[in-house]
Amino acid sequence: MAAIAPILIALASFVLRIFNLGSPKGLVFDEVYYVDGARDLLKYGVEVNGSNPEFIVHPPVGKWLIASGIQVFGDSEFGWRFASALFGTLLILVFARLVHVLFYSPLLTALGAALMSLDGLLLVHSRTALLDLFLTFFTVIGVLLWHRNRHIWAGVAFGLAIGCKWSAIYFVAIIGLVAVYRILIEKDIRKSLKPIAAKFAQYGLLPVFVYALTWSGWFMSDRGWSRQWSSNPLTSWIHYHSEMFNFHTGLTTTHPYQANPWSWLIMGRPTSFFYASPDGCSTDNCAQEVLALGTPILWWVGTIAIAVVVGYWIRSLINHRVDAAANLVVLGLAAGYLPWFVMQQRTVFSFYAIIIEPFLIIAIVYCAKLLLSSDLKPVISQSIVGGIFALILLCFLFFFPLFTGQVITYEDWNLRMWFNSWI
Repeated sequence: MAAIAPILIALASFVLRIFNLGSPKGLVFDEVYYVDGARDLLKYGVEVNGSNPEFIVHPPVGKWLIASGIQVFGDSEFGWRFASALFGTLLILVFARLVHVLFYSPLLTALGAALMSLDGLLLVHSRTALLDLFLTFFTVIGVLLWHRNRHIWAGVAFGLAIGCKWSAIYFVAIIGLVAVYRILIEKDIRKSLKPIAAKFAQYGLLPVFVYALTWSGWFMSDRGWSRQWSSNPLTSWIHYHSEMFNFHTGLTTTHPYQANPWSWLIMGRPTSFFYASPDGCSTDNCAQEVLALGTPILWWVGTIAIAVVVGYWIRSLINHRVDAAANLVVLGLAAGYLPWFVMQQRTVFSFYAIIIEPFLIIAIVYCAKLLLSSDLKPVISQSIVGGIFALILLCFLFFFPLFTGQVITYEDWNLRMWFNSWI
């Protein structure tokens, strides 16, 4: 019975994702790169520019998934975006499972799934052919499997996550450090060597092996970038990766929608994926936008919830008590959020925050549990939780036209621009 609510929520969310999925027409934002890459992968197994190799700075897994939608539904907007819609739906189910194993409450599991389904940032990613959603999906699977001690499968999931975007490496690194720390405090040094070696294999060698397999198209082709740099394909591949690394560390070009990580949680500068002034509304002035904006009240409540959970996490450390949910929230922030603060000169965007959204929602569910199990009268605690959920739902519905690129009047669009930084 506990699984029914998340399944129903996921089905309803899938309808929202495929509803008018072919709009806006044409390539939206960075789809221009990833859809083009997906087409090349289908045709050549590697990305090219005409008859020449093309320098590409992201691994191929996400683009292969985009290509699968094109293969099944054709080279159209619906085909480009279908994989995102599907994986955005599956992410809700995977996340619901994670919430369940953390809290073992059908009510809190349903709440977590519902909150995930009501986030605009996830909905926009689920309707756009970008890579960050696939990164988030495999990362959450990896975290779930790690939490369930399914370490080999977790290593596979993390390898696929890195194959979408390199930023998954931070999760692997922190989980590896946590694993080694746990071994060292439980065993003496001599007895620690074998389990540490096992963890290195599971979260070091295995993800790298899986990641390398995702480049099979590049290895099997002679047309990939740097493929002929050396007579040894592995040496050429490593050289190519050094070029990719130099690109990412040197990316400082200004962009009108770049956003400092300090503003991500409060949605200070959301990214506009698309904007036009078409005909088709009740006045002469119409607006159509796809805005990568997290449902504001959800993210603002989540920001407060994170502060509360971090406080409980610190208290659990002081009291030498294990708090699995608080640990995961801190892990998600440490791996998915804090590394961006080191890159203050790099060009970054707030839509990258999709990777920390699951942990933000876990923080909200954690606080809901605190309220529902507090000394407050049940009618009061339930009213607080229900009232906040109702506000989040209304906020989601209010911004829904901006999440799905609907044509509305300019006045209605302007009504949703709560801050100048959103324009």
